[in-house]
Amino acid sequence: MALIKEVRGFSPKMGENVFLAENATIVGDVEMGNDCSVWFNAVLRGDVNSIRIGNKVNIQDGSVLHTLYQKSTIEIGDNVSIGHNVTIHGAKIENNVLVGMGATILDDAVIGENSIIAANSLILSKTKVEPNSIYAGVPAKKVKDIEPEQTKEMIHKIANNYLMYSSWYKE
Repeated sequence: MALIKEVRGFSPKMGENVFLAENATIVGDVEMGNDCSVWFNAVLRGDVNSIRIGNKVNIQDGSVLHTLYQKSTIEIGDNVSIGHNVTIHGAKIENNVLVGMGATILDDAVIGENSIIAANSLILSKTKVEPNSIYAGVPAKKVKDIEPEQTKEMIHKIANNYLMYSSWYKE
């Protein structure tokens, strides 16, 4: 069973049909919507500030979500896939976003909807990622615009796949 821990009077809150891997850690002021999954060795530390997660969000293996005390929060919209070993520190991620494996997103960055953050990219603090775009590199820069239908199709497919994968563990 996942480690779910109250801290400073805050207890994590989960929506319906949420899968938590046995060694996932969810601490403090964390709220997530329906049809979410938090995979093996992922850590959501809402100990110093809040983490708010929408519906059909998957946070894959080894990812870490954390914030700055009294300064930054994490907000994640709907249909978001957070790839393996991603670090998100005090950022906002809008709806329909794919964050590639190993990416890092720092405080006060905003990732616009229907966007893709390439694997191993570094989104610096206060970066505003344009909607309908791909960002890549260290530090990440805009690579190109993409059609909203392209990202929605791929991003929805991944989010739906992770919903299916999580069902395998509930049987």
